[in-house]
Amino acid sequence: RSSGLIAIKLGSTDKLNWVKQTDGLDHILLISQLGKSFRFAETDVRPMGRDTQGVRGINLKSADRVVGMISFPKETLKERDSRVRPFQDVLLVTERGLGKRTALHEFPLQHRGGIGVKAAKITEKTGKLVAAKVVDHHTEQVIITSKKAQVIKLPLKNIKRIGRDTQGVILMRFTNKADTVAAVTTVDKETDTPEQ
Repeated sequence: RSSGLIAIKLGSTDKLNWVKQTDGLDHILLISQLGKSFRFAETDVRPMGRDTQGVRGINLKSADRVVGMISFPKETLKERDSRVRPFQDVLLVTERGLGKRTALHEFPLQHRGGIGVKAAKITEKTGKLVAAKVVDHHTEQVIITSKKAQVIKLPLKNIKRIGRDTQGVILMRFTNKADTVAAVTTVDKETDTPEQ
């Protein structure tokens, strides 16, 4: 249809930020800007029609909002190459340029709808979380862009892996003190084997 179709029914203060394809058995991880996280099984969400609001994934405080939604297989895929040491981390970056990696297994599986657990320690120094992504042994680089168009490219191995209840380390310093992180993306290693 030229006018499109309703994909989801939204409340007056809500908006749709992500759409991801899953296999019906994935795990979902939600991350909020105030540093809360919630991991639940996709099977906890019953199938519904398009013109519906859906069910609650995470219970947020009034000043909080979700900044990241990650879907991933519940089990780490095994590599054919025995020299590769597979891992899955959650990469978190704050608006003031701090970031970290935290092992995915540190985020406990829960039944959806609760307040979740801490993903990062949020302070005035860190600013709020702006990005959350799953990175793994295929990820080579992280690119961070600021609102005033400053860009930095970092090797993933240079970003420290630390626990959930931590602030992270400085990933980006700003030329303009009023600048903040706008977007984060990752780049995978070049491989001769196509992605499955």
